[in-house]
Amino acid sequence: MLSGGGRLAAQFRHMNILIFTAAFCVMATVMFVLLSGVIATISADYAQQYALSSAEALSARINREIDLVSKMVRSGAVVEWLADEDNEEKKELAVKEMTDKISELYSYNLYVGVEKSHNQYSMFVDNAVGDATIIDVLSTDDPDDAWYFKSINSDREYLLDIGIDLELQRKRVWIDYKVMKDDVPLGVLSTGLEFSHMVGELFTYYESGNMRGLIIDEYGDIHMDSALIRDREFLFSKFNARIDEEFPNTELLAAIESHLHNNGGYFEGYSGETVKPVVTKLSSGMYHNVTIIPIKSTNWSVVILSGRVSLFDISYFIPILITVLVLLLIVAFITSAANYRLIFLPLGKLDKSLTALRENAEGHVYGAERDDELGELSKTIQDLFAKANIDALTGVYNRRFMENNLEKTMEMLSRSSGLLSVLMLDIDFFKKYNDTYGHGQGDICLKEIARATSTGIMRQNDFTARYGGEEFVAILPNTDENGARIVAEKLLARVRELKIPHSDSTVAPYVTVSIGITTGRVTYGQSWKDFIKRADEALYISKRSGRNQFTYIEM
Repeated sequence: MLSGGGRLAAQFRHMNILIFTAAFCVMATVMFVLLSGVIATISADYAQQYALSSAEALSARINREIDLVSKMVRSGAVVEWLADEDNEEKKELAVKEMTDKISELYSYNLYVGVEKSHNQYSMFVDNAVGDATIIDVLSTDDPDDAWYFKSINSDREYLLDIGIDLELQRKRVWIDYKVMKDDVPLGVLSTGLEFSHMVGELFTYYESGNMRGLIIDEYGDIHMDSALIRDREFLFSKFNARIDEEFPNTELLAAIESHLHNNGGYFEGYSGETVKPVVTKLSSGMYHNVTIIPIKSTNWSVVILSGRVSLFDISYFIPILITVLVLLLIVAFITSAANYRLIFLPLGKLDKSLTALRENAEGHVYGAERDDELGELSKTIQDLFAKANIDALTGVYNRRFMENNLEKTMEMLSRSSGLLSVLMLDIDFFKKYNDTYGHGQGDICLKEIARATSTGIMRQNDFTARYGGEEFVAILPNTDENGARIVAEKLLARVRELKIPHSDSTVAPYVTVSIGITTGRVTYGQSWKDFIKRADEALYISKRSGRNQFTYIEM
């Protein structure tokens, strides 16, 4: 005997099994006949197109950064400062000019190495004008500083490399650009593109197994590999692999060696008429074709390996699609009556009950009493509606609950002109916190603040909700101004006691909050938005007055 949970699926399966078996046999026969000819005529057109697309996309991204850094290294202000590093006036002019450009960089930051002193400066987009921090003294004995000396001693204006940003702890595609004056090197400007983003954007569609995308340099070292885009070690730490070690296929290696020999070094430029992808057929191994194309302004090349069952010319699929469509339409007409009775009619009733629940925020979900898959679905939806009032990240009430509950609270208080206090709380300099410590740590900070502001300091009818981003709202029914002030003081103290480090805050060395308070008597027809708006105005005053404090204004 079938269990209740499987009855609906069993009824549907038994009713359709004969129809779909017959349709499957016909479709399988037709598809086999058509695809047998398609498989024999596989081409490398799509592999070539993907190689070109990857090369152009990466070239555009890198060349944009190169152009931006090139403008900085050719700036008279930058050249003069690196030639006379101790001159504060020249430094201020140079840093101001570079700060204006940093906002256009992908990473919003820049490193500057000075040849005369070997000082290394770090600059970010939100630095104050004239603020360039020395973070290191470059040394030939330090492997982490090899990028600088390699660039200084190079015959090229710039070098590309992949390495770890020790300050931000991220893997970057580095552009190290030399600053020159009268053929004398003065220093190096360095910026990086986020490695994990580039790998994901360029190679996500190669995860099928039939396609594999690589980027190699002029020495045959692999810098990007679509097969490793889920590998944390590859994305966030040093990774060393060579093409001849990963792919011992002699035909493939011969094609790559020939390409590198003919196009060694940095590719200054090319056009579709003069340089085309190099395509080589492979007689053995899991891959059928290898396509190679250089990336402009780099010493990298895109290598696309396509499997023996890869992509086909879309025209071959037209007869198959028409045949499948006709058969599926026949099947759809035959089974529609049974599907409607078993599935769609109950789902329609479920949809109506959910619509009513969404509009009234109360009621019953249809089907929860059923002993089948629809019943399980209805029970799950009912549980989800119960959880819909909780913010998934912080665990406190969400804005939806706040709006609904506050509206009902005001309706109740309006009957007796009762008092209502609303507190709006905002984490000070939270964007800087995220920029410094990362969004993961930012989420932890939000959870800690939410916990501190919602436990142990409020009455049964009071509640805290996350209003959005780093803003929280505390609702205090039947609370006067004095009570609201006491709660605000407690909230400020609880947050301070957490002592969450915040090195970029200008208020304190740890995370603080600003609070706006309003209190008023609730009258009939008054909107909850009026209280929220007034509390937000008070919050603005707190932030404008120095933060880490509360401000009270009356309704």
